[in-house]
Amino acid sequence: MIVRSKRRMLLALGVSAGLLAGVPALLAAPLAAQPAKGPLVLAAASLQESLTAAAEAWAAKGHPRPVLSFAASSVLARQVEAGAPADLFISADVPWMDFLAANKLIVPGTRASFLTNTLVLVAPRAQPFKLAITPGFALAAALDNGRLAMADPDAVPACKCGKAALTNLGVWRSVESKVVRAENVRAALLLVARDEAAAGIVYATDARATPGVVVVGSFPATSHAPIVYPLAQLASSRHRDAAAFRAFLLSPAGKQVFARYGFGTR
Repeated sequence: MIVRSKRRMLLALGVSAGLLAGVPALLAAPLAAQPAKGPLVLAAASLQESLTAAAEAWAAKGHPRPVLSFAASSVLARQVEAGAPADLFISADVPWMDFLAANKLIVPGTRASFLTNTLVLVAPRAQPFKLAITPGFALAAALDNGRLAMADPDAVPACKCGKAALTNLGVWRSVESKVVRAENVRAALLLVARDEAAAGIVYATDARATPGVVVVGSFPATSHAPIVYPLAQLASSRHRDAAAFRAFLLSPAGKQVFARYGFGTR
C-alpha cells in the first residue's frame, strides 16, 4: 500500500511539474494580434445597407474596416454634442449638421453635401392599396382604422419632411391622430412590414431595402424641403484613416456604391 501510494504521488508530481514547466512558455508567447479598427462613423439609419457596402469596399483595399453606428440623425448629433468620440458624421438632415457646425464640433472645410433621397408612402405587401399623392389626397380614408407609421415628425429628418409634405398637401390634420411615432425611419418601416401599421412614410431607399412593403406613391419634391445628406469629419476625430475614408466616400467609386442602393449623388 505504501509503495503504491508513493508511486501515485510521484506520478502526480510529474504531471504537475510538466504543467508548471509549460507556464513560462505560455507567458512568453506573444498575444494574438488584435485586428485593427477603422474610423468610427455615426450615420443616419437609412444608410445601413449602403454605408455597410461602402465600408466593405474600403476594407477590401486593405484598410481597417470602419466601425459603423446607425440611429436617427437627431440622436447621433446629440451624442456628439454630449462628447461621444467619433470620426465622421453623416446626417440625413442639414439642420442637424448646422447644429454641430454652430457648436464647432466638426472640422472646418470637411463638410460636403453628399447624397439625396426621395420620400415615399408605403403599405404592407400583404395589404396594399392604390392612392395618388396629390393635394388633398384621401390618405385618412385609405388608412381607415389603421395607423400611419412615421419616425418622430418633430425630430427625425425623414418625418419632418413627411409632416411638411402632408401639411403642404393639405392632409396633415386629417391623419395626425392616426400617426404612430417610431424611433427612426427603419423602425417605422418595420411596423408597416409587420402589418402593424396600414401605411408609412419613409425614404425610397428604405422601401427598396425591405421586401415586406410596397410603394404606394412618391411625394412631389415641391411638397417638402430637399432631402440632402451632409457628411463631415468631427472635431473629436483622432483616427488616422478618418480623412481618407471621407475622401473615399466622396470619390466616384464611393458614390457608385450608394447609387446602387438608390441614392442620388452630388
